[in-house]
Amino acid sequence: MADLNSPKVQKILNSKAFAHLATIGAKGEPNSSVMWFLWDEEYIKFTHTTERQKYQNLKRDPRVAITITDPDDPYTYAEFRGVVDKIEEDPTGAFYNTLAEKYGSSSRYRGDPRVVLCVKVDRILGYV
Repeated sequence: MADLNSPKVQKILNSKAFAHLATIGAKGEPNSSVMWFLWDEEYIKFTHTTERQKYQNLKRDPRVAITITDPDDPYTYAEFRGVVDKIEEDPTGAFYNTLAEKYGSSSRYRGDPRVVLCVKVDRILGYV
């Protein structure tokens, strides 16, 4: 099991790589999406609309798995397992805009109802 403070893990968490966020559907089926993220030294944070299935999945079952690949070495990756520890309202889409800037996207908040998903990491696996 990898350590959260490992230099390779920190490199991945502070990169502009895309995360694959997996949740558990209503019938136990996996649901995975490619997402922007931000590591704030406590949580892996995502922006999400409250109108999609993934949000419903997380409200019902907050367990997640997140896989992020090292952008410089696709054979190095980390899988973070944990729970959505808190969900913060984002009525102005400020966090969405922060992530868009991080990832160099011209996209900006479009007015949809948004939240910030804060994932507390319990376990780290992978090839790091």
